[in-house]
Formats: sequence, structure tokens, C-alpha cells
Amino acid sequence: MSSPTPRRGSGWMRMGGLIRKESLQIIRDPSSIAIAFLLPVVLLLIFGYGVSLNAKHIPLAFVADAPDMESAALYASFNHSTYFSPQIAPNLATATRWLLNRRVDAIVHLPSDFAAQLSTANQSAPLQVIVNGIDANQARLTQAYIQAGWQSWLTNRTQAAGQSAHQPVELAARIWFNPELRSRDYLVPGLIAVIMTLIGALLTALVMAREWERGTLEALMVTPVQINELLIGKLVPYFVLGMGGMALSVAMAVWLFGVPFLGSWWILVLTSALFLLTALGMGLFISIVARNQFVASLIAIITTFLPAFMLSGFIFDIGSMPGWLQNLTYLVSARYFIVILHTLFLAGDVAAILWPNTLAMLAIAVFFIAASRRKIRKSLE
Repeated sequence: MSSPTPRRGSGWMRMGGLIRKESLQIIRDPSSIAIAFLLPVVLLLIFGYGVSLNAKHIPLAFVADAPDMESAALYASFNHSTYFSPQIAPNLATATRWLLNRRVDAIVHLPSDFAAQLSTANQSAPLQVIVNGIDANQARLTQAYIQAGWQSWLTNRTQAAGQSAHQPVELAARIWFNPELRSRDYLVPGLIAVIMTLIGALLTALVMAREWERGTLEALMVTPVQINELLIGKLVPYFVLGMGGMALSVAMAVWLFGVPFLGSWWILVLTSALFLLTALGMGLFISIVARNQFVASLIAIITTFLPAFMLSGFIFDIGSMPGWLQNLTYLVSARYFIVILHTLFLAGDVAAILWPNTLAMLAIAVFFIAASRRKIRKSLE
């Protein structure tokens, strides 16, 4: 008797069974749901509210060797600014001690001839500024804010006196894409890419490793299930779970943190799905190679989350890195997705930016999924 011919659609039935089996495994294991939905909420709340690249309420020591109305007016200008929390120091020695004790981060010192110099024809006066430079970024911001505050006060003073400030060049600044200079509008979209990297890698890093540890993968291989069906059956449930986490992250960004979204929602869905496939492919490849859940999770964090955080341009400027490290960032898929998210949220549908980065993500996704397909076949032969 001839062997029975496989029924049409049996491959789809097997794949559907694998998807159902993996979905039930997700329901029984709350950790996967926590990674997909609880982790984005925690990270977004921490970074959205706790991390800021803007400096506000900087503790400032204000020293006037000869207090008068001019020095009082300048102090009031700093005191009414949201960028400073000034404190009057009786002398420079006391202010220096405060700076050494980290009670203040900067000193504004007005010498005894401040008022006399200010009343001269050139409308200028010596002003000493001492800044704590341990944190270089904070020091630069503090110095720039003090300079801007001084120039603003000087301009207002001369205008109130019916005079004109002697400025040969008047700067008219216009800021595009983030006019309020809110660091949250920059950090939150970038954080979404980091979160999706971590979610996608961790969700699938444990999938095949769990099958290896339990010894069920060999049992699956002796069934009519094909390798492609097995991989799709493993990826689809976690893809749906990851897209749910992505939707939650975007909703929090727009409605909780007030980040504007100027691009197309369809492009966001398309690029997010492609990036999630990249992260899932990376996690699946790690899971196949490691064959141990603990080792796979460690490798996933080291090789996906840390590069996405450090080498993607999320916080650290890629252009400031050494040349060899800049070249290495081209292998980090989060680099491309962060550029896409920043463009969609803050600038809109800029095709010259969106499509090259989308193609780069597509190439990385194809590479890791193909590598996973090849590795699992070679390992089981």
C-alpha cells in the first residue's frame, strides 16, 4: 500500500498548533507578560520623570562685595529664573567653601566696583563666574545659563533706562522640531527603541533554550513539523506580545508625557514591526546557540540592551565617539530605529531619513532570522 498523501493545509494546521502551544506557555508563564507590558511602564516612568538633560534649580552662590541696588536687581533676576536657586553669601571665601562642600554648583561674584563700571558709557561691568567642573556637561549648561541670564538682565536694564545695548550683532534664534528644548521629547522616543530591543531579545532568548533544557526539541524534530514552521510558531506569539508592548509605550509617550507625534501612524507600525522582528531574531539566535536559559538571558542583555543603550545615539552622541566605535554602531539595529522614531515624533514623514534606516533594519532582521534557521538545522543533524 502506498503511504498516505499529506492533507492540503496540514502545514498550516501544524503551525497553528505550535502557535497555540506557545501562546499557552506564555499564559502559564507570567514573566513573559511582565517583560512585554510591565517593563516598558517601569522604564518609561523612570526615564520620563527621573532623567533630564536640562538643568533646573541649579544651586548658585551670589556674592556682592559692595551690595547696592544694581547687585540686588541682578540677584532678583537669578532668583526669579527657573534655572537657578541662588543663595547670598557674605563673602567670596564663604561661597568658595560652599562650592567645595557641594552646597552650590557655581559662584557669581560681583566686585566692589561693579556699579561704577556698569554706569560707564560702555554699559559693561566685570563679573566673575566660578563653576564646579566635575560634571562637564552640567558645568557647560550652568555657564551658558549664567551668561544668558546676565545678557538678558543687561538688555532689560538698558531698555528700561531708555538706552540701547551696544550689540553689533543681534541674534534671532529659531529652533526647529523641539522648540521648547524639552529633553523628554528627545529621550522618550529613543527609550522606546531601547525598550523594544530588550523586550524582543529577552522574550525569545529563552524560547529555544527552554526546549533544549526540557529535552522537548528533539521530540518536536521527530514529528512532521518542519523547521520553518517551528520558527514561525515560536516567533508569532512573541511578535504579537511585543507589538502590544510597543503600543503601550507609544500611548504613554503621547498621552502621558505629551511628546508630539507628527508622522504617519502606518509608517510607525511598519517600522516598529520590522524592528521587533530584528530584536526577536537576535534573541532567537542567542537562544539556539546558548541552549541554557540563564546564559541566554545574560548574553541577550550584554549583546542587545547595552549596545542599544550605549551605541545607538540614545544618550551619547555617535559623532563624539572614536572612529572605530562609530563604525561599530552600524551593526546596532537600535541606531536606525531611534533615528526613525525621532523623525516620526518630532519632524514628520521625512522619506530621506525613514527609508534608508528602514532598509538597514530589514537587512539586519533577514540576517538574524536566516542565521537562526541555518543554526538550528545544523545543530539537529
